[in-house]
Amino acid sequence: MHVPRRAVVIGGGAAGLGAAGGVKAVDPSAEVTVYTEFEDVAYSPCGIPYVHGGEIESFDKLILAGKQAYVDAGIDVHYETKVNSVDVAGRSVDVAGEGSVPYDSLIIATGFDYADPGVPGADLSGLYYVKNIRRAAEWDKVIAETKRAVVVEASPLGLEMVTALAHRGVETHLVDPHPYALAEMADPDIMAPVQDSWRELGVHMHFNTSLEAFLGDADGKLRAIRTSAGEIPVELAVVATHKTPNNKLAAAAGLQLGSTGGIVVDEGMRTSVAGVWSAGDANEIPHGLTGVPLQGLTGSHAYAQGKVAGANAAGGDRTYRAVYVPWGTPAGKWVIGGASFGETTATALGIPYVLAVGEGISRARYYPGVRPIKVKLLAEPGSLRLIGAQMVGGGEGIKERADFLATAIKFGLTLRDLGSMENVYSPAIGALNEPIVTAANNGLAALAKG
Repeated sequence: MHVPRRAVVIGGGAAGLGAAGGVKAVDPSAEVTVYTEFEDVAYSPCGIPYVHGGEIESFDKLILAGKQAYVDAGIDVHYETKVNSVDVAGRSVDVAGEGSVPYDSLIIATGFDYADPGVPGADLSGLYYVKNIRRAAEWDKVIAETKRAVVVEASPLGLEMVTALAHRGVETHLVDPHPYALAEMADPDIMAPVQDSWRELGVHMHFNTSLEAFLGDADGKLRAIRTSAGEIPVELAVVATHKTPNNKLAAAAGLQLGSTGGIVVDEGMRTSVAGVWSAGDANEIPHGLTGVPLQGLTGSHAYAQGKVAGANAAGGDRTYRAVYVPWGTPAGKWVIGGASFGETTATALGIPYVLAVGEGISRARYYPGVRPIKVKLLAEPGSLRLIGAQMVGGGEGIKERADFLATAIKFGLTLRDLGSMENVYSPAIGALNEPIVTAANNGLAALAKG
């Protein structure tokens, strides 16, 4: 008699639902149970800032599939249900209200938390952590009544929320301890036009400024923040600190954690404990060139890891390779993006590079809506193998160029390869001269001059 495989997934985000689907794809007879502490699964939290900003008309648009879809797929989702602990020796999880639940395969997809700001007043009302879609709908009503708000840290989420609040007509402040926005990831010349566009929107930027406290009134409501540069009166604070792995269950269960605090996994998403896989923001994954562990990547990375973890938890044999990190996001009136790393990160890691920079346009110069694009390429001295890239442009093509450049880095293309690459030319969608080609050839010309 065939006994169905019992697969338990902890977490209902992109990694968790990807894993559940991965199990069923390999073993349709498996009993798959997903536990989530939230009221919903399979919605796009990445879309929340764009609802706040008015680009998307409602939070309902962010729901990717109804609950019945998972019932029909044979995936048993337990909503608003907390897993208290994992017993790896006994292959079971302790679930609130359900007791001990056995598993044959366990997939941990517990996601991320925002780093604690580490200052007094964090228990005041008026502090918004953007994550849960139902809470976001409630906070949207608060934003509608808010006159002054602050975004704490210019992280990727911080960039999106600064723009969203400014679009809503809120007096928006940004406080960040670094000298410019997204300073741990992007280069200052890439971010300069973004910050110029924020100024046009009336955003008040406070760089090289540390948050010291959230200040409340007698009713426990946020009234201001105290910073190293003084007080700023605000009614709402969006806490956009960096992502940290939600690893409490994994740590208590004895799974190996890495230097980022993320769960250590191999190419098959296997953890250090037999029968346990992990996927998503709770993990750390090596950078493809440097091997430096990375944590807190994007939803596409989480979903892909979930698919690999689920397939292998069901007896499959899939691999997830090291990452070359294509990234991009709207910021102000621009879109920024890149692959691997830029000058700031290369310098911090002591990686030598030669630089190739070019400026171009998104469409033919005479076509309506044409926007400028700046491309920076970093190459290995000598071989001229591409090792990094960053871009800023008017919106079109940044995502596609980032995807391509990450693949170019992965497969070892050089500045010479890029300088002679073919490109689409059609006035409405692409200019005669591709900015990547222009940048590569500028770099080669500079090297030829010595």
